[in-house]
Amino acid sequence: MNLITDLSQQASLAARALLALKEETKNTVLRTMATNIREQAPAILAANFKDLAQAEADNLPAAMLDRLTLNEDRIEAMAKGIETIAVLPDPVGQLRDLGTQPNGLKISKMRMPLGVVCMIFEARPNVTADAAALCFKSGNAVILRGGKEALHSSKAIAKILQDVLLSFELPPALVTVIPTAERSLLMDLMQQRDHIDVIIPRGGEGLINFVTDNSKIPVIQHFKGVCHLYIDKEADLEVAINLLLNGKTQRTGVCNALEGLIVHRDIMAKFLPLASYALKMHNVKINACETACAFFDEATLLSDKQFGQEYLDLEIAIKVVDSMSQALDHIHQFGSNHTEVICTQDPIRAAQFQRLVDASVVMINASSRFSDGSELGLGAEIGIATTKLHAYGPMGLESLTTEKYLVSGEGQVRA
Repeated sequence: MNLITDLSQQASLAARALLALKEETKNTVLRTMATNIREQAPAILAANFKDLAQAEADNLPAAMLDRLTLNEDRIEAMAKGIETIAVLPDPVGQLRDLGTQPNGLKISKMRMPLGVVCMIFEARPNVTADAAALCFKSGNAVILRGGKEALHSSKAIAKILQDVLLSFELPPALVTVIPTAERSLLMDLMQQRDHIDVIIPRGGEGLINFVTDNSKIPVIQHFKGVCHLYIDKEADLEVAINLLLNGKTQRTGVCNALEGLIVHRDIMAKFLPLASYALKMHNVKINACETACAFFDEATLLSDKQFGQEYLDLEIAIKVVDSMSQALDHIHQFGSNHTEVICTQDPIRAAQFQRLVDASVVMINASSRFSDGSELGLGAEIGIATTKLHAYGPMGLESLTTEKYLVSGEGQVRA
């Protein structure tokens, strides 16, 4: 038995220990995890310092460095996320009554864990804590395979969580970190369909395509975030500028940052000069269609086929459209089913946008940066699914469960 098969089998066995665990016990364990994360922040930061030093030596891009970096605020956010998960209702065991059949059979459905969840991620050490807490509360074991960029940080966080599990006489294999980032072990991991129930990759498009192409285990895909802000002809200009700046400049290296701006022609003469000034103040590089280029001192002209880039930097693509219908067509062609935003004061047009846009999160007059599990009341997220089986959007506790049928009879047999 090789290392990966052994770890996967241990995780599968450990998951069974959660089936009978009471919600009160789960919550106590989670609160203890949050406390210990706070108390051992210096150890986490020391491990993260090693990862950052190597990342800088390897000349990793700024977006990846941002995702990799931990500080006191981000560690506190991890702890608070775990505490929020502790107070959320446990989905496991929830019943849904489906009624009684004419033959007297009573039908219902019960929520149950997926079993073993495997997370494959790159430079995101916070995923270790978020995924572990969400999987634990929803009754799943988790196997974490981080990239080499975050390995020291992930192992430090996992060690804290495993020590808490041991203190409650629970198997540490409920939170398993693959101890090395060797590519051959990743291939082994994706073959463990006897022990792992689902794989969730988080990272660049290359990683997600690699996992999707090579896994024998079902994959919930979390593709890139090409998020748009559509400025409708009925937009409030002050609100529009605030949404643009927050979505584009507050944190650029994340999947819910804005990458595209779409402006209705009827409002462009009022809005684009304001946008030009505001974006220039934040040193945002402009890529735009021919119509929008006229409103900027420096802009790179984009052809109709060059939109849809995930810049993950102070850079944005701008398109002027003649109607909401054209805006919807642009989003359909270049969006990534992640997050789309409309700025408008017309509730009818807002409702139409939300109904017709195919994205996992569709917002009215709110920053794309709120497309996040913690901001949407999930405590944390295991990722933002951009495909629709079996989850869509930020994945919280309920998304880490499925339903089984419960059938109760009184001796009925089928004729």
